[in-house]
Amino acid sequence: MIYITGDTHIPVDIQKISTKRFPQQKEMTKNDFLIICGDFGGVWDGSNEEKYWIKWLKCKNFTTLFIDGNHENFDILCNLPTLEFCGGIVHKITDNIYHLIRGESYNIDEKTFFVLGGASSHDKQYRTEGKNWWKEELPSEQEYIHAKCNLEKNNLIFDYIITHSAPSSIQKKVAPTYETNKLTEFLEEVKNNVVCRKWFFGHYHKDIEIDEKFTAVFDKIHKL
Repeated sequence: MIYITGDTHIPVDIQKISTKRFPQQKEMTKNDFLIICGDFGGVWDGSNEEKYWIKWLKCKNFTTLFIDGNHENFDILCNLPTLEFCGGIVHKITDNIYHLIRGESYNIDEKTFFVLGGASSHDKQYRTEGKNWWKEELPSEQEYIHAKCNLEKNNLIFDYIITHSAPSSIQKKVAPTYETNKLTEFLEEVKNNVVCRKWFFGHYHKDIEIDEKFTAVFDKIHKL
């Protein structure tokens, strides 16, 4: 089983995956997955509160996978140990919590996934670089090149695409006040050239079925 949900901002929105709100987990095992569409927030400052929630999540029946959003501590996240996982590379948080790295592709339960985290913070003027904001919130040139290579390696065909930001044209429907940027324009190019069954994205704190392909996720948990 594979489920997908939106930003958890540990500890703010993590309760959406409590047993009460997500009872399906009772039937899951470590071979089943919950994917979080960015702003995981569980790799932040190493506080006791953070350690509590990581332990709480580690004790769940399922394996947690997450892409990065814009609210992550990239100084820590990007220096975690890496390993091979389902045909791609991940950062390991614990034995059953993994960060899906930008631009990687994975084969999970015989379904192909392309992932690309990151977004532009619309409140960065109120944040402090290196404390609660990092310039790495947006992909680097190398990460865009890596993403293009994996898209082409899979012949521009995937079952699912998972991102934090949305393509520019989709963002205009979900959050018209948000500015487009290089990432949303890159994703627009992906939208126009890559074939996929479904595309899920977080970031906008909304649950909206845009159309049969694009879905904004936040509180809801979708089964793939």
